[in-house]
Amino acid sequence: MRLLLVEDHVPLADELLAGLNRQGYAVDWLADGRDAVHQGSTEPYDLIILDLGLPGLPGLDVLAQWRASGLATPVLILTARGSWAERIEGLKAGADDYLTKPFHPEELYLRIQALLRRSHGQVNQPTLQAAGLHLDEGRQCVVRDGNDIQLTAAEFRLLRYFMLHPEQILSKSHLAEHLYDGETERDSNVLEVHVNHLRRKLGKSVIETRRGQGYLFGGQAR
Repeated sequence: MRLLLVEDHVPLADELLAGLNRQGYAVDWLADGRDAVHQGSTEPYDLIILDLGLPGLPGLDVLAQWRASGLATPVLILTARGSWAERIEGLKAGADDYLTKPFHPEELYLRIQALLRRSHGQVNQPTLQAAGLHLDEGRQCVVRDGNDIQLTAAEFRLLRYFMLHPEQILSKSHLAEHLYDGETERDSNVLEVHVNHLRRKLGKSVIETRRGQGYLFGGQAR
């Protein structure tokens, strides 16, 4: 999953970038609201983390411009302690959730997971579930019939994206756009290798190749 972090406090941004990378997210970072308006509208992000106190353009104005342009990407806003008025204005402007500073990183990770599940129709699920699999995002492994199946970091990132998009044809270019940040070179051959590794672990039928189109996830794992 590819995230955009818009935060001008460098020490906090560095901490969040490191933590989100460990959680298997590809993250682009911006510190200026004006840059965020453009990049958030033109790049295919799965979720945006938006601080409200930004230079260039305040976060509320950034969010308002995104929503006015029709951007539906989930947005989690960060606010200072006690700024209840900002939280209300943020929710009115179209934010999907908010988190008050200071916060524990684990809370941020859980809120992100919940927002992503909700935005893909898994509203009442405590974990990500599809094709007979349960994804344990904390341990970065998959559970089938009560048994753990270990995954590499790359396999975990790819499987999580597939499980959020079951029964959808996903091209290699689409997957690359959502699994890598803007600075990472994208190699479709590497994706094919990871798909084959997942098939060996989960069963060939779980990921179908649609020639000339991409991959379709959703066959029963076995």
